Amino acid sequence: MFLIPCPYCGERDQSEFAYAYQAHVHRPKDPDRLTDKEWADFVFIRDNPKGVFAERWIHAAGCRRYFNLMRNTATDEILAVYRIDEPQPKVEPALPATPSGEAPIGSGNDAVKVVKPAERGS
Repeated sequence: MFLIPCPYCGERDQSEFAYAYQAHVHRPKDPDRLTDKEWADFVFIRDNPKGVFAERWIHAAGCRRYFNLMRNTATDEILAVYRIDEPQPKVEPALPATPSGEAPIGSGNDAVKVVKPAERGS
């Protein structure tokens, strides 16, 4: 069982919650001026780090309120929970040791490498 502490209701089973999206993503002030690529990047492109990540969740089967949660994606450890109107706290996770030389991001499958455009050399 995975327990999530709702800042309004207290600790509850994860089955009562639903992941919403990455926290602290702000809608563009003037979306009509965005290119199709800029709009698509806003809608679809999100960070996916291995380590600390700020997420927005909803207590769907409880108070139905949204809140933010800081989670270590490598261990699923919940580091902080805070209301949307509160500032993002600073957290220091205990990252797991990676004796195999695993990449700091991704699943550890180094057979697949994401190459950023700046790394392509063309």
